[in-house]
Amino acid sequence: MKHHRILTTLAVIAVIAVIAVLGGVTLHAEDKPTVHVSLFSWPGYGFWFVAKEKNLAPDLDLDIQIIEDPYESYGQMAAGKIDVCSSTMEYGPIAVDSGVPIKLISQTTLSYGADKIIVAPGIESAKDLTGKSVAVLEGGLTQIYMGIWLENNGVPFDSVTYTNVIMDDAVAAMVGGKVAGGEFWEPFGAKVLETLKGSKVMTTSLDPYWLKTALLADGMYMSDAFLKEKPEIANKALKAYWDAVAYWMKNPEEANKIIAAGLKFEVSDVELVLGKTGKPNEGGLAIFSLADAAKFMGVSEGTPAFDLKNGQIKEVWALTTDWWKKFGLVKGDPTFEAGVDLAPMKTVSAE
Repeated sequence: MKHHRILTTLAVIAVIAVIAVLGGVTLHAEDKPTVHVSLFSWPGYGFWFVAKEKNLAPDLDLDIQIIEDPYESYGQMAAGKIDVCSSTMEYGPIAVDSGVPIKLISQTTLSYGADKIIVAPGIESAKDLTGKSVAVLEGGLTQIYMGIWLENNGVPFDSVTYTNVIMDDAVAAMVGGKVAGGEFWEPFGAKVLETLKGSKVMTTSLDPYWLKTALLADGMYMSDAFLKEKPEIANKALKAYWDAVAYWMKNPEEANKIIAAGLKFEVSDVELVLGKTGKPNEGGLAIFSLADAAKFMGVSEGTPAFDLKNGQIKEVWALTTDWWKKFGLVKGDPTFEAGVDLAPMKTVSAE
């Protein structure tokens, strides 16, 4: 009986300890709400890892998930499992047209040579791709890039077969001869050129035409539920992102190592995209500061970097909408106002 009482007492103590621990977790969760962030393996999104590592969001618990297919991220946002997604700029019109409850918040980068159209040995011009397969992410920026480039070179955009693959698979498809060309961003473009002898670059995002459009760029999305139900937390998350960018600009060597660890990349691959100086990296990315992003989004006065226009995001929206109509991915007329929420940028940039 005495032995039984000892066991009972120990059991009660254990239960109390568990309750205390759980209580502590609950209080911690209440004090530091979790923000679920998704991105795919791209150094241009790695500033979230800097925000987490350097505790630039002390009031938030940043849960960063790598999801290689952005459409999976958008689906999880609609399901309430992801709050924020860093991805390319072009999805907004599709989201509005399809009724996906997310909003574009800001442009965050400008491709400064990181994106390339590469063709296989034996392909000398856009015309040579007629009737052949090209690697893109259907419904992604790479598809629009390819379509515009073909038409700018006198080839109808629908004269090729678009093969839908994520970037790792695109490299394998190119090297394996399954596609005759494709759109590749770094460091994957360099891997194609190194591995597939005779392959060559036909155009890059550093060309003046592409820089002027500001089409080839990265952005940030937030779910409607997150924006409506937790606007203050949304603002804090956005501020943490821009604080991380500012930290990277001043401490690029340290920040690049943090980003490489988060993505499980070699530091050299991160430097290939972001550079080593905290400044625009020719052949890689130009990272927008908060001030430039606010001007590009039209929420503050002034001209953004690279002679872009104040509020040029509206032109990007119109261009992507037109191309999604060509590809049949948008049926209606999704408006800018329905797909973009400028409130968080207005708040954070005003601070």
